[in-house]
Amino acid sequence: MASGPPSGAKKEQWGTRVGLVLAVAGNAVGLGNFLRFPAQAAQNGGGAFLVPYLISFVLMGLPILWVEWAIGRHGGQYGHHSSPGMFARLGRSRWLKYVGVFGLFTNLTVAAYYCYIESWTLAYVWHSLRGTFAATPPTTFFPEYLGTTNADIAAIPYEAAGFFLATLTLNVWLLSRGLVRGVELAAKIGMPLLLGFGAVLAIKGLFLGPGDPGVVESPLVGLNFVWEPQASGLFNPSTWLAAAGQVFFTLSVGMGSIHCYAAYLREKDDIALNATTAGTVNEFVEVILGGSILIPIATAYLGLAAVQAATAGGSGFGLGFLTLPTLFNQWGWFGPVAGAMWFGLLFFAGITSSLAMGQPVLAFLQDEFKVARERAALGFGLATLLLGGLVVVLYPGGTFDEFDFWTGTFSLIVFALAEVLIFGWIFGIDRGWAELNKGADLRLPSFYKYVIKYVTPLFILVVLLGAIVKPSVGWSEAASQLMSSGSWPFAGDSVLGKLLHVGETGGYFDAAGRITPMFVKDLTRLILLTVFASIAALVWRAFRGRNIEASTRRPDEQEGGAS
Repeated sequence: MASGPPSGAKKEQWGTRVGLVLAVAGNAVGLGNFLRFPAQAAQNGGGAFLVPYLISFVLMGLPILWVEWAIGRHGGQYGHHSSPGMFARLGRSRWLKYVGVFGLFTNLTVAAYYCYIESWTLAYVWHSLRGTFAATPPTTFFPEYLGTTNADIAAIPYEAAGFFLATLTLNVWLLSRGLVRGVELAAKIGMPLLLGFGAVLAIKGLFLGPGDPGVVESPLVGLNFVWEPQASGLFNPSTWLAAAGQVFFTLSVGMGSIHCYAAYLREKDDIALNATTAGTVNEFVEVILGGSILIPIATAYLGLAAVQAATAGGSGFGLGFLTLPTLFNQWGWFGPVAGAMWFGLLFFAGITSSLAMGQPVLAFLQDEFKVARERAALGFGLATLLLGGLVVVLYPGGTFDEFDFWTGTFSLIVFALAEVLIFGWIFGIDRGWAELNKGADLRLPSFYKYVIKYVTPLFILVVLLGAIVKPSVGWSEAASQLMSSGSWPFAGDSVLGKLLHVGETGGYFDAAGRITPMFVKDLTRLILLTVFASIAALVWRAFRGRNIEASTRRPDEQEGGAS
């Protein structure tokens, strides 16, 4: 049975290196760069957060990036552009391809709720230009838009559903156009606009002064809070956990999308330099731009103490969608334009990421089931519509948060740990190191060979264990409680805390017979498990009867493409 593209088929590839770097950077540069990073920094001591954040980036983020690029390019030489086939090529064990299920599951399920957030930004661009927020405060507009003001948590928010459908349609259309005319073109247009909008807003915000209406504090106080390093961050386990989690979130590692993008490279393309460049662009956008807009502008009008209180949840959505549109009203005629620029840059950050989530799903259907690209794009769109529709309708019940935690956080860490262990110990660090440096203009420092094999897996394992047993109090206090009472105080947002419904009361139905958030959460988890099992079944079906694991011959070395 064929293990790669048919003989004579033209392999799809990137048009230019600039397009590739912008596409991969666009994959990493997402809403979290402008919303989650500032909020995490504010919640974890500002500059104190930067120290473990940068250490996590060097010892965990960059190594995972390189590993994913190496796995992707290696798999692409055998005609595999999605993670199941790529992982099957890393060793002789048949179970390896099922590790790649995470690379399809995570992209599909994250796209379902991510496209919904993306649609919020599109709606906000429209309402900013219309001047809606001058008359209707976002604190009133946004809950009504999401449907959280309805007594029934399963009511349909029609405007939100309409913008979601429009956003998803745009994603599907771009994906159907192909790698160069769709994904790469969107990155070439979206990334420069994102950077331009971000620069204008950062400059405008940082030059706010006492003479401007409503300003109570210098925005430089907020900027200094984000940038001033503090050694205290090195001694707080919660800060390390938050910093490492943000590195995962911002680089889009542990998803399978980077693998897919790298699979379209040529055999001797420099993955070390490309990966490092894309990672550096992401860090510039996150730390320089992301740290120079939301916190400084909000600090200027609210004061630093109020900003820290507003980011208590660590997401930044409140400041980004409720506070900032109100503050822009202070900017006179430029206010609606500033609002459109802010939500426009969030939209471009979102769509370049969601396109990266769709590409692995399309590649799997094209490679393993020979589905035409247009039909594969429609299939992805339909699956995302069904899952995303669940998020839209049941948002008030907590479906959005469940998708975000289990697929956008927990699954990423599990997949990243598995892939680093497989790359370093099954594929072999010597083969892996040779793959990383093949065709490299930039030779990686040799000590990273040992970082990838030993330090990075240990780092991820600590992050995973921390996420599983995160306490509701300080770590030292939790340890004392364990020693004295034999019980561990799980936080409500820890893995075990969520599974055990820590802090929640009641049952599946309220007194009026309506479903409760607890029902919605457990239903969502059951649906996510079903999706994972269904993808695993598709992988089994795609590779049934194929012995590709032991083969080391690429399709271009095989007569007629047969294995």
